[in-house]
Amino acid sequence: MKIGVQLHPQATSVAALRDAWRAADALGVDSLWLWDHFYPLYGDPDAAHFECYSLLPVMAADTCHATVGTLVTCYSYRNPHLLADMARTIDHVSNGRFVLALGSGWFERDYTEYGYEFGTAIGRLRTLEQNLPVITDRLARLNPGPVNGRIPIMIGGSGEKVTLRLVAQYADQFNTFGPVDNFRRKNEVLDAHCAALGRDPREIERTVAIEPKDLANTEAYAAAGADHLIVMMGAPFNLAPVERWLAEHR
Repeated sequence: MKIGVQLHPQATSVAALRDAWRAADALGVDSLWLWDHFYPLYGDPDAAHFECYSLLPVMAADTCHATVGTLVTCYSYRNPHLLADMARTIDHVSNGRFVLALGSGWFERDYTEYGYEFGTAIGRLRTLEQNLPVITDRLARLNPGPVNGRIPIMIGGSGEKVTLRLVAQYADQFNTFGPVDNFRRKNEVLDAHCAALGRDPREIERTVAIEPKDLANTEAYAAAGADHLIVMMGAPFNLAPVERWLAEHR
């Protein structure tokens, strides 16, 4: 079982974020993540907040072990060609540790205050579907290309008809949320999409975003198909639960 940490870039400082991801990397976590929003998702709606793609190259340069990425990138905030180029550049800064995690977006305040069209959930998802080939094509044409030849693609979400089909078509990793029964259900639906497309479901790494207290359910998540637990946390960043988990499982 892999373990990762998502650091919420709200109600904190860049210095605190850097201290936290350096400490988590030194502990030996497998992945480090931010989120792709422009405003806090909980607590004070006007608290301090930082944009993730400006932070990611710093995270990549500050660390040496964990993969880095955004759980998940809202593709519609950036032109797909530009997003591919940004991903490739961060991949080089990280020496091949970048994961391009994508989602269709959902936080309306981001869209309205930054001048993006919010539209509908199915409309945003269909646009993601149209642009996934654009992103992969641009990645293949960049010079130089990704460090390891390609950048792993994660798709995050829970929609069973479209999102999970896109995971089966395009993704190397899939992320969704608990509880365990929900996670198990999404894995079963993804397996069915893989069968319909003729893809080996074992090719897709299954990640689940959890609260620190849910580390007590590691065995249940493993039985439900999890390969990778991602612990979500806000400031102050308390890594003690992750450190204990690592001491017990590594």
